[in-house]
Amino acid sequence: MNIVIIEDELLTAEDLTDIISHIGKDISVSAVLHSVKDSVRYFREAPPVDLVFSDIQLGDGLSFEIFRSARIEAPIIFCTAYDEYALQAIRSNGIEYILKPFTTESIITAIDKYYQLKRHFVPVEIDYEKLIRSITGTGRPEKEVSSILVYYKDKVLPIGFDEIALFYIDGEIIRLQCFSGKSYIVNQALDELEQLSKGNFFRVNRQYLVNRLAVVDANYYLPRKYIVNLSIPFKEALVVSKNRTTAFLQWLTRQ
Repeated sequence: MNIVIIEDELLTAEDLTDIISHIGKDISVSAVLHSVKDSVRYFREAPPVDLVFSDIQLGDGLSFEIFRSARIEAPIIFCTAYDEYALQAIRSNGIEYILKPFTTESIITAIDKYYQLKRHFVPVEIDYEKLIRSITGTGRPEKEVSSILVYYKDKVLPIGFDEIALFYIDGEIIRLQCFSGKSYIVNQALDELEQLSKGNFFRVNRQYLVNRLAVVDANYYLPRKYIVNLSIPFKEALVVSKNRTTAFLQWLTRQ
């Protein structure tokens, strides 16, 4: 049996590989992958595998993004430290999971279950878009959203919008910076975050979404442009796009 491991924590990946390698001679780890990007590339080019062990939160996003981008017919077992709400979302989609910190016994039990179900296993179409929305807390407009979930190592942290100074694009990654100075990776797009913020944040340009509570004032800069001055230190200057200056000034007066 060929197994693929998806895990960005190197020590955790090594522990899991070591446990699996000692379970049986007919079991081997064919690949250990550490990111969404590398995993998508691997599964698009690699031969079929028998079983996948995967963390949920990777450094560049949720592993669910892998499985909605590359067709994988093998069963997937998630190794996670998520809370009960997130586990319920996973369970409701027919996916198995193992809680971290995992043990040799839990891995053996999971593989034994795979063998028991192997003869009857039929690939199931899973709505990964729905699952991502369930985990991140988006896509539920019937409830007022006052915070979002961010992921730090194996933890899920709720961060209130009133704690966040701004969201910004850093390369291909969306990040937030808190008033406290802490920074986290976010899995939602800026468009989604702008909608969730209910007008309390403004999209000054394509790269930045800023909280009104973080804005001290704005300097006039070149024809029809403004630089936003924040109440916190930030590495870049926030320049309001020309086509957004009127809306920006109106937004300042409404808050």
